[in-house]
Amino acid sequence: MVMDREKQRQRYIAGTEGAPPVPPPGGYRGARRQQGPAVPPGAPYPTVPPASPAGATAPGEEKRPASAFGWVTLGVAALFAVILLGTFLAGATDALYGITMIALQLAVLGVVIASLFSARARMLGGIALIITLFFNVATVGGISALRTSAAGTYDGVKSDAQKHEEAYPGIKGTDPQDALNQQSLEEVRASADSLFADIRTALTEEFGYEWVQVGDEDIRPERNGYGGESMLSEYTTASWATTEPIQDYDRKTAVMGVIQNVVIQHGMYGLYAFNDPSTSSIDPSMMAKLYGSDDPRTQHTWESYSENYPEPLRFYADIYDLSNDQDGSFLTTRQAQNARTGEPLEGLQLTVIASGVLSDADRDAFVKKLEEYPGFP
Repeated sequence: MVMDREKQRQRYIAGTEGAPPVPPPGGYRGARRQQGPAVPPGAPYPTVPPASPAGATAPGEEKRPASAFGWVTLGVAALFAVILLGTFLAGATDALYGITMIALQLAVLGVVIASLFSARARMLGGIALIITLFFNVATVGGISALRTSAAGTYDGVKSDAQKHEEAYPGIKGTDPQDALNQQSLEEVRASADSLFADIRTALTEEFGYEWVQVGDEDIRPERNGYGGESMLSEYTTASWATTEPIQDYDRKTAVMGVIQNVVIQHGMYGLYAFNDPSTSSIDPSMMAKLYGSDDPRTQHTWESYSENYPEPLRFYADIYDLSNDQDGSFLTTRQAQNARTGEPLEGLQLTVIASGVLSDADRDAFVKKLEEYPGFP
C-alpha cells in the first residue's frame, strides 16, 4: 500500500518543475464552480449581446414619436424668425427694438428652454434653440440698424408733428422772406464772377500777376434747424489764386489796398483784416495760433473779409507766405491743401461764400411750401 502511494505521488510530480502546485484533495477552500447550463462539447461559446446605444430602441420595442410640445416649440421658433425677417426687410428698425418684440423674444426663449427638459421634445427643442440663436432681436436688429444707418433711412420714433417740421423749407430762427428778398444763388454767382474779374484785372495791371482757378464751386443744402434739410443752400465759388508768392510786407499792404478799392466799387464794405491786431478783435494768443504771429510783418497768413449785407455775399482775400513759416508746420499744412485742391502753396487767394441762398428755379416751390407752415419759423 505504501509503495502504491509513493508511485502515484511520483507520477503527479514528475516533469513538473516550475508548474503551479497540484490543488489539494477536494479543491481550494471557497472556490466556486461555474453556474448555468453546461456547454455541450463542440458547441460555440455563448456571447453576451451588445448593449443598445443610448436612446436607441431595443429590438421588439416600438419607437416613441416626438411629442406635440416639440413640434409646437419648433413652429413657434420658426414663426418668430419669419416675423423678424419680415420686419428687417421692411426696414422697421424701431419695431425690432420695441417692447413687444423683446417680450415675444423672451416668450419664445422660455418655450424653447422648457422643451429641452422633455425627453420626447428635446430633439425638436434643440433645433428650435439653434433657430433662436441665429434669429433674435439683438442680431437682426443690429443688422437692420447698420443697414438703415448706411442708407440714411433711419427716422427714429417721430411724431407726425416732428416729421412735418423736418420738411420745413426755410431755416429755424430766420425770416423766410429774407431768402426771397435777397440775391438768389444765380445772382450771387454773377456778382462773384464780376468781382473776381475786376480784382484780377486791377492787380494784373498794377503788379503783373497771373492767375489760376482753384477747384470747383460747391452747393450744399442748408439744415433747417428741425432735423431736416431746407430748400436753401450754402454756395462757395471756385477760388482764384496768383501763381507767384507775395512776401514783402509793403507789397501785401498795397495788394490789399487795391482789393479794397474794388470791393467798395461793388457796393461792399471796406476790408476787415482778421490778422491785424490794430483792427481785429481776436485775442493775440489765438491770433498767433491762426496766423503764426500777432505781428503782421511776421505772419504766414493774412486774412481779410468784406460783405454786402443785407445781401448774402461774403468775400475773403487770403495771402499765404511760407517765408514766415518758423517751424515748417505751415508748409506741411499748405502741402496737404495743395494735394487736395491743386492750389499754389503761396500767394493771394480769392473766395466768395453765400449762405441761405435760394435758387431761382426753387422760388415758386419755396413759396408754395411755406403755406404749410403758418407761424414759422
